[in-house]
Amino acid sequence: MTTADLSATELLAGYRSGEISPVQATRDALDRIEAHDGAVNAFCLVDADSALASAKDSEARWQAGEPIGPLDGVPTSIKDMLLTVGWPTRRGSTTTPSEGPFEVDGPPVARVREAGAVLLGKNTTPELAWKGVTDSPLTGVTTNPWDPSLTAGGSSGGSASAVGLRMGPLSLGTDAGGSVRIPAAFTGTVAHKPTYGRIAHYPGSAFGTLANVGPMTRTVADAALLFDVVARPDTRDPWVLDVPRESAVDRLAGGAQGLRIAYSATLGFATVDPEVAALVAAAVEVFSSLGATVQSADPGFADPIEPFHTLWFAAAAKSLEPIDARARARMDPALVEIAEQGASIPALDYLGAMAVRNELGTLMGAFHDEYDLLLTPTLPITAFEGGREVPQGWPNPRWTSWTPFTYPFNMTQQPAASVPCGFTSAGLPVGLQVVGPRHADATVLAAAHAYQQATEHHLRRPPLLG
Repeated sequence: MTTADLSATELLAGYRSGEISPVQATRDALDRIEAHDGAVNAFCLVDADSALASAKDSEARWQAGEPIGPLDGVPTSIKDMLLTVGWPTRRGSTTTPSEGPFEVDGPPVARVREAGAVLLGKNTTPELAWKGVTDSPLTGVTTNPWDPSLTAGGSSGGSASAVGLRMGPLSLGTDAGGSVRIPAAFTGTVAHKPTYGRIAHYPGSAFGTLANVGPMTRTVADAALLFDVVARPDTRDPWVLDVPRESAVDRLAGGAQGLRIAYSATLGFATVDPEVAALVAAAVEVFSSLGATVQSADPGFADPIEPFHTLWFAAAAKSLEPIDARARARMDPALVEIAEQGASIPALDYLGAMAVRNELGTLMGAFHDEYDLLLTPTLPITAFEGGREVPQGWPNPRWTSWTPFTYPFNMTQQPAASVPCGFTSAGLPVGLQVVGPRHADATVLAAAHAYQQATEHHLRRPPLLG
């Protein structure tokens, strides 16, 4: 084991005591990338020189007893959808510029840089982050730490594989339909999709108010630490909320004691693999032992997949609007296909989908008057063959057909976290989703943390690490 196997919280404790240096931690993270990224393709850019220079600056600050922020010296990676000073943001596409200057950090990148994080590089994404797996014409296929023949999920699959293989304990991903939670479930890691507007986003996503930036980590404590850093206003985002009333890190100690929790095994419409269902049901039982009151209850809405498709396909059409036919020929054909469908959606149909979205939000608001949290599987299946949008022989060609538990909560703008809750007989991870009412990010993370503290699933190491 090296410092690469430590969480951000553990690294920071080592920096304070002087037992670990940021330079050592950064070198160990870079060594892990060099050793294992060839197997999974988690990074599309690694800047070792810049990372080591930042680590040396951090080391000097710690030696002087003057760290500049709560992430000082922590190796961190960034999904290649977020703007970064000095690095291109290609978004998994050959249609985006590779030449600079690159002079702007997106809001969450700016916040982690201000907090002293050491930026290692950028993580792979499917083209324009459009689907729930990670492969693109620009960077190829990103695969899974537990079996490199399988997908890592997506669209933040590069971030999830990087974190899962201890290539830095922190990463920033994005989620407009499940894109941090899907790969977290497939890779046995942690991710949190915040309340919409809680983390500033610039430039605005074509996926609009479905899209969020979220922390991706191995532990919930680290997710709360990163969340507190990036959950800050930025004037470039006109939808951003004010600073949260409660620190997520401070709330962790409250656990799940006294919470009223609903458990929905299917949301009333999903079909779940039996092994996945059994592992999630066992995880739900743990919450009773943590002092929560748990009962089975479905929220009571039908699968909103068609309204979601209306919103999603229209957004894809907007994303591709400035791209000519010659450039589109180099793009992911399935992305081009849904964009062409989206371009023909009438305005009244779009507004009808927004009306369904509003109704869902109202229904879930009433549901959370009775229940503090909702537990579901994160996904109904485990990871499948890499380079495919859906499993072999699947009856539907779109990724949304196997993610019924994630995209509804982008529509309702609720916070939702995924935490590992066990492994199938084939050794593949399964995720538990913890959903809260809008603005209850700290409660979601506290409950997920309490569960993680009571279990050991997150301590299991992928076979690639030996």
